[in-house]
Amino acid sequence: MDSFPFTAIGFDLDGTLVDSARDLGPALQHTLTALGRRAVPDGEVVNLIGGGARAMLERALLLTGDPLPADEFEAALAGLMDHYTAHMADHTVPYDGCLQALDDLAARGVLLAVVTNKAEHLARLLLEALDLTGRFAAIIGGDTLGPGRSKPRPDMIVEAIRLCGASGRFAMVGDSTYDTGAARAAGVPSVALSFGYNDLPAAELGADAVIDHYDQLVPTLLRL
Repeated sequence: MDSFPFTAIGFDLDGTLVDSARDLGPALQHTLTALGRRAVPDGEVVNLIGGGARAMLERALLLTGDPLPADEFEAALAGLMDHYTAHMADHTVPYDGCLQALDDLAARGVLLAVVTNKAEHLARLLLEALDLTGRFAAIIGGDTLGPGRSKPRPDMIVEAIRLCGASGRFAMVGDSTYDTGAARAAGVPSVALSFGYNDLPAAELGADAVIDHYDQLVPTLLRL
């Protein structure tokens, strides 16, 4: 157990710990319908996720028509968030093997952190609804540190390292260039999941390793 190379591991949330497109998708479709826009095919919703709800809605609007004026956009975003907050755990579940991997890391004495561009209060609500909160020593959202400090900037990972007391023995697990970019900027290794909401092919995300299932996570971390 003492030979494990990391004292703390950070995890992205949407598309990494949990398959939240199951509930983000319906919230987005509800918003588009209210705007008189066409629905986005279910298979394309995952391509819109990343960088937070604002970025997701901006991408969906460009996909279905023209951008909205600022005041209309803010109203649409508020409606999307109201719908999502009320239904965020209706269908969302942890990925297969995720909980076992978290248990394995915890048994090795590794501290776990959530490092997500999702707003912190929403991340906490979702983790609580899924009974996951107690697994994490730190939960850092895209707004935790203030404007302009979310991934792919390194600030959130630096804060996770501080909160976990991990010094340089920290690795980041994620599914997008937001995660790998933040890890690179923070000077820590990263593992990418090929089954998440990848914004590039997994092999092109710039991670130090790519895994296809959570049962590969601990063995991969041991090799880094």
